[in-house]
Amino acid sequence: MPAEATDAYEDSYRGVLRKVARVVLLDPDDRILLLHGHEPGDPADDWWFTPGGGVEGDETREEAALRELAEETGITEVELGPVLWRRMCSFPFAGRRWDQDEWYYLARTSDASGAVPEPTRLTELERRSVAGARWWTCRELSRAHETVYPTRLAGLLRRLLDEGPPAGPVTLDTEIV
Repeated sequence: MPAEATDAYEDSYRGVLRKVARVVLLDPDDRILLLHGHEPGDPADDWWFTPGGGVEGDETREEAALRELAEETGITEVELGPVLWRRMCSFPFAGRRWDQDEWYYLARTSDASGAVPEPTRLTELERRSVAGARWWTCRELSRAHETVYPTRLAGLLRRLLDEGPPAGPVTLDTEIV
């Protein structure tokens, strides 16, 4: 793991609230890109989630969102929009507890190919726990039986597509797993 990732990982373990920037990436057909993750060593304990990760050093959340998106998907040509949602969460992962303050940014890509993107720079932990990516329609997401984070993402996406971005960030329910 890079030093910054190791520091963030250790801070999370020590109960420090980790600042996270996530990306709600939509393509021209309003499909959302989700990554497929699992507990390292247990691919059956899996879930889907938006690209993103911890803020490193003195970077802004916007910078972190764009960096994480590039590292996890290879996608660099996006329009980063407003913060849609904010969420506090706490969950076990890789033998540790992660306490996070997550900001979800809207982003759009003009690529309509539907190609599944490839990561360009994953941490060692991400290489052991990210199994791929997929573009989802809102309808597919609403019918999915898989675990998706944040919970109720299908409804949040439907509202975003129907009403546009909120006037200010919406605070989502705290999730403790």
